Amino acid sequence: QILPVAHTKIHPDQKLGESVQQLLLAKIAVYLMTFLIVTVAWAAHVRLFQVIELIDDVLALLNLACMMIITFLPYTFSLMASFPEVPFGIFLFSVCAVVIGLIQAVIVAYGFYHPHLLNQQIQVSENQNFYKRRILKIILRGPVLCFLAAVFSFFFIPLSYVLLGLVIVFPHLTRFITWCKTKIVGQRDEGEEHHSLETFTFYLSEPLSKERVEAFSDGVYAIVATLLILDICEDNVPDPREVEEKFHGSLLEALSEYGPNYLAYFGSFVTIGLLWFVHHSLFLSITKATRLMELLNILSLAFIGGLPLAYQLTSEFAEKSHNEIEAIQVSCVITFFASIFQFAIWTTALLHERETLHPFARYGGKEHAFMFAKLALYPCVSLGAFFLTCLLSEFSTAIFHLMQIVIPFAFLALRIFVRISLTVIKSVMSLSTRKVVLLEEEEACLSPTET
Repeated sequence: QILPVAHTKIHPDQKLGESVQQLLLAKIAVYLMTFLIVTVAWAAHVRLFQVIELIDDVLALLNLACMMIITFLPYTFSLMASFPEVPFGIFLFSVCAVVIGLIQAVIVAYGFYHPHLLNQQIQVSENQNFYKRRILKIILRGPVLCFLAAVFSFFFIPLSYVLLGLVIVFPHLTRFITWCKTKIVGQRDEGEEHHSLETFTFYLSEPLSKERVEAFSDGVYAIVATLLILDICEDNVPDPREVEEKFHGSLLEALSEYGPNYLAYFGSFVTIGLLWFVHHSLFLSITKATRLMELLNILSLAFIGGLPLAYQLTSEFAEKSHNEIEAIQVSCVITFFASIFQFAIWTTALLHERETLHPFARYGGKEHAFMFAKLALYPCVSLGAFFLTCLLSEFSTAIFHLMQIVIPFAFLALRIFVRISLTVIKSVMSLSTRKVVLLEEEEACLSPTET
């Protein structure tokens, strides 16, 4: 989904500030919206295969058709991003979303027509129709809104975008309304039969498993890292005729022209790799993901998907130009938001640490301080680099590349730094405690003599 944004052509004589307003802002907004819609479709797909556990040839082909439409979505997004005011782009995207939902609904109908493919609990249940309606409701609520968006795209495009936005917030909105009803009306008293009926549907309403969230996140990181090298292969291989004529056949001399591009590539790859490392460390500490943590993780991944754009900008304006500072600041902002949402996941987990965190990562655990420092490093450094480039604009390139070089070594030295800091804090605390104890002893010794 990020490719149309990352490949936006900005001419060197065109100011990046104007380009962001005219070219990038609309594309970034559409990218974020479509990325979040794809994550909603992915979550529905996961729920679907919680119900259907076995797959035969027909289900495999139906799922393959679903995957084919999903892989076509980036093209429809390109049309939406390039022509935001033309109805066909949003119409095509919405139609693809509707087709995906219909295929998933056919998978559900086929699965319930052949009960041996279903989850074991549903197979033995006498209320299969209830389960069928429940999973269809989860799958089809997004496509219904997309169908309305497709219809209104030819009459009133802003309403279509609002309806697509509702696809993202609708699950959270319905849960919020249910929570409000529960608080106002109170929990209904339900019999044993209904309780047994709800056992599996409650599982469907639970947040996705930590393993599924990790698998999806790893996939996003892998794709983003691959996009970087694709850009290198596409734009930074010199033409053989140019090498022969301009550089007298010297390939090394020709490649030296692309030096800043390689530097930007390695810096961007290190950023992606270290953010993945932090994400991996974070989820090693987590035992259970809540819905809020899943939402924050998706927002973090959305900005991770923007890192190819950061690479494209910093490599394109690597030489000193009036666009250089703006390009570096955009990169710092993307990195900041990608990392601050990771920190927010950690903060959210701490609110319910007994349910969500391993004992070693909880407050007072042996890894708590280290995890805090590891997750705070990128937000602090990227924010610091942003303000330094504002104050010291002449050295913006040096500051940005220094940040990219220093952070890997900072991660290596972080554990030592945290241990030294904790030792110093404990020493100071023990000294203050000793002073208090000595003062109390002196007061105790003096009190009898005074009496």
